[in-house]
Amino acid sequence: MIDLRGTSVLVTGASGGVGSGVARRFAKAGAAVVAHYHRDRDAAERLVASLGVRAVAIGADLTAEAECARLVDEAAGWAGRVDAVVNGAGIQPDQALEGMTAAEWRSVVDTNLTSAFACTQAAARLMARAGGGSITHIASIQAHTPAEGHAHYSASKAALVMHARAAALEYGRAGIRVNTVSPGLVDRPGLADDWPDGVRRWTAAVPLGRLATSADVGDACVFLASPMAAFITGQDLCVDGGMTARPAW
Repeated sequence: MIDLRGTSVLVTGASGGVGSGVARRFAKAGAAVVAHYHRDRDAAERLVASLGVRAVAIGADLTAEAECARLVDEAAGWAGRVDAVVNGAGIQPDQALEGMTAAEWRSVVDTNLTSAFACTQAAARLMARAGGGSITHIASIQAHTPAEGHAHYSASKAALVMHARAAALEYGRAGIRVNTVSPGLVDRPGLADDWPDGVRRWTAAVPLGRLATSADVGDACVFLASPMAAFITGQDLCVDGGMTARPAW
């Protein structure tokens, strides 16, 4: 396992399934963890209590720019510095493009994309003064291949990939690396019951024959935040079991 003892990480959206998995893998590597939550404080507090490392839960509404800055500042104040940020906060409503309102579009884009922009900007200011750091956005393979009912989600994730590349370009001289992790279908409790046909089709098609786990996503984030990825920036790491390697015909 990669050793991140002596470092700290801020994970946004840590009260959710993927975010909590990311936080757990950083804790397993020894990092101090700041677990962000929006509404579910109890879930974040339970996560923090279970990590076995120095950890704290901090709430913030990341659709507000000032809240993003406050979150990063509080995380740095608690930990002493922020070595890594994983922008995992996001929503994935299912809605047809026809009839979608601009307000519904903005809700997804602000939560998934604008929050990552604002948290990255705030974190980069601190990281530049500290000599560098790692920022990772949780994107999706839907950044590359859209799905029906997810036009706003797919667009926000595609924009995350390009934002990371642009940020890698502009922040590189400050020693700040910015990448994305693009998961495929991530398992969660009840998913096979809620969407049996989708799970069946995914499992039949994916080369590795299973769904991703939140630990799979977390391990990719830990790797990108570690010294093993010291010369990796502006890249999108697909954690999809090979699904995007399948031919489309």
